[in-house]
Amino acid sequence: MMHSGVHQAIATTWRLESARITAHVARVVRDVGVAEELAHDALVAALEHWPTQGVPDNPAAWLMTTAKRRALDHLRHRQMAESRHEDIAADREALGADHVPDFVDALGEARQDDIGDDLLRLVFTACHPVLSTDARVALTLKLLGGLTTHEIARAYLVPETTIAQRIVRAKKTLSEAGVPFEVPRGDALGERLASVLEVVYLVFNEGYTATSGGDWMRPALCDEALRLGRMLAGIAPQQAEVHGLLALLELQASRAAARTDAQGRPVLLADQDRSRWDPLLIRRGLAALARAESLAPAAGPYQLQASMAACHARAVRAQDTDWARIAALYGELARVAPSPVVELNRAVAVAMHAGPAAGLLIVDALVHHKALRGYHWLPSVRGDLLARLGRGAEARAEFERAAALAGNERERTFLLERAQSLR
Repeated sequence: MMHSGVHQAIATTWRLESARITAHVARVVRDVGVAEELAHDALVAALEHWPTQGVPDNPAAWLMTTAKRRALDHLRHRQMAESRHEDIAADREALGADHVPDFVDALGEARQDDIGDDLLRLVFTACHPVLSTDARVALTLKLLGGLTTHEIARAYLVPETTIAQRIVRAKKTLSEAGVPFEVPRGDALGERLASVLEVVYLVFNEGYTATSGGDWMRPALCDEALRLGRMLAGIAPQQAEVHGLLALLELQASRAAARTDAQGRPVLLADQDRSRWDPLLIRRGLAALARAESLAPAAGPYQLQASMAACHARAVRAQDTDWARIAALYGELARVAPSPVVELNRAVAVAMHAGPAAGLLIVDALVHHKALRGYHWLPSVRGDLLARLGRGAEARAEFERAAALAGNERERTFLLERAQSLR
């Protein structure tokens, strides 16, 4: 039982601190892959020593100290192997000393900007555009989310070997491309930040509405995306879109408990029990939205979507929703970040505000769009609008087509039930 408690303490500390430790070591050794290995060496050391020596008073500091010592050893070995004295001197300067000080004494200093900057560097490195989207997501969840390869594979319903290969290739690609371990500056910052936010958004969306499998939602992925979003807001506090994305995630997550029934089946927004929406997450989301609005005169895509989510959060009943504002916000989003998916969502808002016929006009203009070919939400939305117009046979055919395209089992069943109800 004692060892069980120690292992739990190790697991908890690692989950909370692994990103910071890896980030700090990566700044020293300038290689994300090596940094992760050295951080794991510290974890192994904890597994070896804590069960016999007891959990330290400050577990996070112990792990950081051990990882820094491993980093110094790595630099010494590299010096011996390559005889690159000037490089090692520079590395030691980055480390801050020729020896590792007692980190417990310097814990306060280590918790300041140094660690925050390191985390920010790690975020931008893991989400570098040189990597594919799948690789960025996997590496981010591994390094910053603290998930194991098994957990990531289970969340995305792919073989563990596939995720492991993605992570290995990602680290190799970063190393071979010579991607600097730094926060980009100037115009490059905005471009790279978009990649970072996209990864967090993709992770959340996969958790919020799973693209495949037997579950409608995967809460663990939503939780990890929220944690990453909050981390970003803490280390990039002046970036409006960071707060815009966080606001969107908090507000969307507030509805999680009401999105499925007791059997795990989807519950549409209009039918949800709003008393089950989480008021704390709503308050957090609205506060993050206010912060975003105070930082930028013109709203970005995530802030605009958060403003739409806020319209739902502020409506006590479904019929109180300000659909006119939501439709207008979608119009602005279509201007800032045009896409056929945005246009499809705008059609839904217009239909709620001006009637299904108005929405159907927009949807029908998208029917032959190449980007929406195979996108099950298109026939699903069209079926809903046709049903509201009393065109049952056409609506049934659209729901059946949507079900055939849907990858998620719960969603497929839901769409088939809607089709059946129109017979």
